[in-house]
Amino acid sequence: MQTERQALWRSTHLLTEDKKDLARLVLEEIRRGRDVTKTLRSYPLQGGGYLNKSMLVAIYNEMVAAAEMEEDARLLERIRMKPMRTLSGVTTVTVLTKPYPCPGKCIFCPTDVRMPKSYLPDEPGAMRGLEHQFDPYAQVRSRIEQLTSVGHPTDKIELLILGGTWSSYRRDYQEWFIKRCFDAMNDSPLPEGESAQRAGEVELIEVHTINETAHHRNVGLVIETRPDEITPDELRWLRHLGVTKVQMGAQSLDDHILEINKRGHDVESTRRATALLRAAGFKIVLHWMPNLLGATPESDREDFARLWKDFCPDEIKIYPNQLLANAELYEYWQRGEFTPYTTEELIDLIADIKPTIPRYCRVNRVIRDIPSTNVVEGNRRTSLRQDVQAEMRRRGTRCECVRCREVRGKPVEPGLLKLDDMVYQAGAAEEHFISYVTPDDKLAGFIRLSLPDKDSPQTGMSDLNDAALIREVHVYGQSLPVGAEKQGAAQHTGLGTRLLAQAEAVANANGFRRMAVISAIGTRGYYLERGFDRGELYLTKTLG
Repeated sequence: MQTERQALWRSTHLLTEDKKDLARLVLEEIRRGRDVTKTLRSYPLQGGGYLNKSMLVAIYNEMVAAAEMEEDARLLERIRMKPMRTLSGVTTVTVLTKPYPCPGKCIFCPTDVRMPKSYLPDEPGAMRGLEHQFDPYAQVRSRIEQLTSVGHPTDKIELLILGGTWSSYRRDYQEWFIKRCFDAMNDSPLPEGESAQRAGEVELIEVHTINETAHHRNVGLVIETRPDEITPDELRWLRHLGVTKVQMGAQSLDDHILEINKRGHDVESTRRATALLRAAGFKIVLHWMPNLLGATPESDREDFARLWKDFCPDEIKIYPNQLLANAELYEYWQRGEFTPYTTEELIDLIADIKPTIPRYCRVNRVIRDIPSTNVVEGNRRTSLRQDVQAEMRRRGTRCECVRCREVRGKPVEPGLLKLDDMVYQAGAAEEHFISYVTPDDKLAGFIRLSLPDKDSPQTGMSDLNDAALIREVHVYGQSLPVGAEKQGAAQHTGLGTRLLAQAEAVANANGFRRMAVISAIGTRGYYLERGFDRGELYLTKTLG
């Protein structure tokens, strides 16, 4: 961590006056409308090389602080590195748990003693975990500092915890891990000389309370686990920790495929887990894997269609099976019992299924970010999403998933937005995907409202008794500091409040007199200001 801090300090404080003057010149060119990359290339440094974007951000901040330049959000947005990371409205920070035994014996999972099960040390997100020896505080702090140094706002953070099966870790470790993540978001380092174990003595409720008004507020907390780990008791524990979204490896919805790949659970486990998560208001992300042992492209097409009957995930990750030398599947391949799909077969398959994804679902990934040097045979392209999009354009088809329709950084004209209520049945719940859509069918914001029926699973949590459930509220636009405004940004047109009012009206019309919302720690204030009260594990409201 010290190395990263030193690098950040050097980039902001050890720039020579010549470089600063050059950076000022480049900023002025960009302000006038010139392309960022072309401008940087037009002004090489003496001795070789070029200025980088983090230097430009540093000089911009320095000049604004010294009143040498007026604050210009549009200029900062243009020079920011990878603005797509925060255009969905939140900034994601990924952390990795320590290596720990996983209950699964899946033949496709890589095994590396240095890493949690299924992760490799040279995967981009996993490298940070290994670099910081899986310390949660160090991982979160370094990532926040890194994002800040290149101009990303970090006041609204979705914390994504990866690393095998979260539910298999000891609960005292889970609680300590999350508290240390919150310490990092709360800017609460340990007093000099105290050990990290001291953090375990601070009550979780304390760090949660601090975060409600902290500069880096947690607006989403995501863990990953297995379907056979989901029980009412586990869901209560996850809410105690502050979890709002759960990723699960469904992998396949064919019992035979699950069995021969030694997945360790059946399809009914996934169905039951999905229904329980929905009844408890969690956002649901399912992982689906084409090209498992025993599958064919045609059987995968049939399998994918099963996702939208009963399961109906809010988000999916498509992770094509990749043949890795340190997975048991490698032995099957050596014996001629397994053949990986070619890149062309994968592109054809995904281009076929992507247009069938319902408008309420978001496709987060279409391939895992495993470096190609680890892949023994089969597809090695990590740009598969772009390849699939190109193929769909060639065919004249398109995907209408949430990700493909997000308004992102485009201006929003509130008066032109159309309200849409997409209703679908998901097991024993009637789901309403209520959204505001632009004239060109882009999503400006949405709310997920779940209306459980009498057959919905019982969670045992009193906050949810006879309540309609708000599982997600999301309004798009560049993630901005709390209280800041940006002309035309969807996040600042009152869409969230309007969506809540619409959800209340739908719940009322369906006979519900109570509403519960699965609030992240940092969004509690938002709901409290809109008439919700604190319950035990949820925020609740009596409907008029």
